[in-house]
Amino acid sequence: MFLSKDKDMPTDNQPSRYSMLGRDMLARATAEEAQVFGSFFLSRLLGFEIGYETSTREPHRGSSEPENAIICVVSFEAVPPLFNPQGTLHGGILATAMDISMGHLLHRVDAAGATLEMKVQYLAPITTGIVRCEGTFLRKGKSICAMQSSAFRADGELAAHATATWKIARSPKQ
Repeated sequence: MFLSKDKDMPTDNQPSRYSMLGRDMLARATAEEAQVFGSFFLSRLLGFEIGYETSTREPHRGSSEPENAIICVVSFEAVPPLFNPQGTLHGGILATAMDISMGHLLHRVDAAGATLEMKVQYLAPITTGIVRCEGTFLRKGKSICAMQSSAFRADGELAAHATATWKIARSPKQ
């Protein structure tokens, strides 16, 4: 059963905008079965585009990150099916994108890893446009890394900042 755009009355022949967006999201996610870095079911469902760039920002004081370090960028469009009841992007979606930006960067630079802990500060609501999450290292150790991700709204405003501790997953030596 769908809701009519005119009267919000149920109709059998007119799908709602949410229904159409949801179908498109599911079709995108199931178009392939790959579960690999850069393309896995959840990233496709949420419309995440994952890429790498050279940082143009100056490293934080005390950071082990070199100038012009590689960053992982996760970008996606903020669309209504990803919103909370208040009409803004759900914090869990944003936290997921920031977590992926850090995990993919760790994999690109060293090896796969696991999030040991993560803290997110939400600073501004996101209601529309392309969201850009930039994952970087704060400090990289042999087995534990301190990482961060900054999420920006389409207008460039910082919307959230996350810090996390990651454990590098290394195969046992044979």
